[in-house]
Amino acid sequence: MAREEEEVVLLSFWSSPFALRAKIALAEKGVRHEIREENLSDKSHLLLRMNPVHKKIPVLIHNGKPVCESSLIVQYIDEVWNQESPLLPSDPYEHAQARFWVNLVDKKVG
Repeated sequence: MAREEEEVVLLSFWSSPFALRAKIALAEKGVRHEIREENLSDKSHLLLRMNPVHKKIPVLIHNGKPVCESSLIVQYIDEVWNQESPLLPSDPYEHAQARFWVNLVDKKVG
């Protein structure tokens, strides 16, 4: 399937720092996408179907397949749209350091 025909949807909430992480990654890679804002007090059937375990945003839906959890979404974006510059360093030590900071933010903010 050509990249132009891909469907990329991000289930989001305007004030979520985790959704913002996914939005920034999509923007950095230049990925055309649709953002669907969720009402977290009345979750959509789409959100419940795409993330049945945690029922949380963000969820990236790529051609009908969901990817959940913001750090995994960013990693997925970086791997799928790899023709652009990488989001994480290729050097193993620098990559580990970047993942450390991502993990720390996840634990402190989440």
